[in-house]
Amino acid sequence: MSDIAETARSSSAWPFQEAKALYDERLKGKAPDKGFVLFETGYGPSGLPHIGTFGEVVRTTMVRNAFKLLAPHIPTRLFAFSDDMDGLRKVPDNIPNKDLIAPHLGKPLTQIPDPFGTHESFGHHNNARLRSFLDSFGFEYEFQSATDWYKSGRLDRAALRVLECYDQVINVILPTLGPERSSTYSPFLPVCPKTGRVLQAPVVERKLDAGTIVYKDEDGRLVETPVTGGNCKMQWKADWAMRWYALGVDYEMSGKDLIDSVTLSSKICRILGGLPPMNLTYELFLDDKGQKISKSKGNGLAVEEWLKYAPEESLAWFMYQAPKRAKRLFFDVIPRAVDDYLSSVEKFPAQDDKAKLENPVWHIHAGKPPVNAAPVGFGLLLNLVSVAHAEDKASIWRYIQRYAPNASPETHPMLDRMAGYAIAYYDDFVKPAKTFRKASAAEAKALLDLAAALKASPVEAEALQSAVYETGKAHAETFPELKDWFKALYQILLGQDQGPRMGGFFALYGISESAALLDRAAKGEDLA
Repeated sequence: MSDIAETARSSSAWPFQEAKALYDERLKGKAPDKGFVLFETGYGPSGLPHIGTFGEVVRTTMVRNAFKLLAPHIPTRLFAFSDDMDGLRKVPDNIPNKDLIAPHLGKPLTQIPDPFGTHESFGHHNNARLRSFLDSFGFEYEFQSATDWYKSGRLDRAALRVLECYDQVINVILPTLGPERSSTYSPFLPVCPKTGRVLQAPVVERKLDAGTIVYKDEDGRLVETPVTGGNCKMQWKADWAMRWYALGVDYEMSGKDLIDSVTLSSKICRILGGLPPMNLTYELFLDDKGQKISKSKGNGLAVEEWLKYAPEESLAWFMYQAPKRAKRLFFDVIPRAVDDYLSSVEKFPAQDDKAKLENPVWHIHAGKPPVNAAPVGFGLLLNLVSVAHAEDKASIWRYIQRYAPNASPETHPMLDRMAGYAIAYYDDFVKPAKTFRKASAAEAKALLDLAAALKASPVEAEALQSAVYETGKAHAETFPELKDWFKALYQILLGQDQGPRMGGFFALYGISESAALLDRAAKGEDLA
């Protein structure tokens, strides 16, 4: 094992801890009989890909990359598995041509017309959206369709195994069901040959030799159908277990809401003769009020919304942080996520191997983060947009290039993107909440003294920050604590209660411009 791999084995970074447990505990240090380690993520294609989809795939990819470093001699694969043979229960709210879908409720998603008119079925449309979504982030994965697996016969052996173990399987599930549901429960859901609907039908007989079940149809007739060839699909927990068994899935993470499903599916997988995958249970996201995010409530944050205001790397940063802890996922977390990501990129080159492996950007970029992503933070850009009243990237770049002469949109594409993001975020979230207050006479004196101190200071952020400190100390009667001085600067100059390191902001905005701003504020002019 290489030195870097040995270092990774002792890393406190959670992807390495997961990868180490997978290699040591499940695989016992050897490649699986199938010749590769299989990572899986699941997708319910009744809706479009969402931020949870991104979170699951990016986190699984982080564990996969960590595993590759620990065990480079063992091949890995990642399956993005779409449950597109599920029966559609209700017409989604966010689609066109709803009347086209309503007559097909209950059918597999791949047997329902596409309301968008672009693909052969609704399932195919949403699968294409999933692939496009994952491709846009550059994920390395293999798309898998449940319909294809069922109808191609690749699940036949596993389905027959469920038939053999029928009683044991239902004995796992029945204690979790109410009396009415348990009286009709079967792990097999026959697909009606007349209507094409996936039926919740009671099974009255099982024929192991023939590989069939006999069920009572909706009209009361008894119908015999094979459990193979896609003539039946499995109920959810049995389906998940059968997939683990048939594919030999080694690792799959899932949300806290699926803890019971993981437990039951794991029991069924063992009954079939398989070994359930290693599982990481991640916490669910909360909205700005601390309530669980719900797609139906619409109280969350969509991937598209995040990407309107920040780069995808910052979203990956957010997903990396403490996956087992519930986190608020709302617009106000975006600026901090961007700046934390940029700070980690900046630290990376000077770190030793241990620190690099514990730096989130190693996991976001598979060990190869960018160099010099941005010499200016997102928070500073937001305040620059505010004070300079910038409406386009070109006006922001005039300030940036004076502060960092060697930077340009070509040499620092991340910074160029951030300039656009800062304008969009400022217009939608910062500007509407700004409330500038006027300076008191004592505060006005301090502002004028600060303007003079800036003019006499070297044009470096730290020197300017010292000037801010010293001016605040010199006006201790007005500002008994320095935090009162900084709060006054934020409220008077920026129209908000919090803000950046003022030395860095003044360096970016420019000494003459900053002094003029302070002078205008001291005179009581409107800065909005």
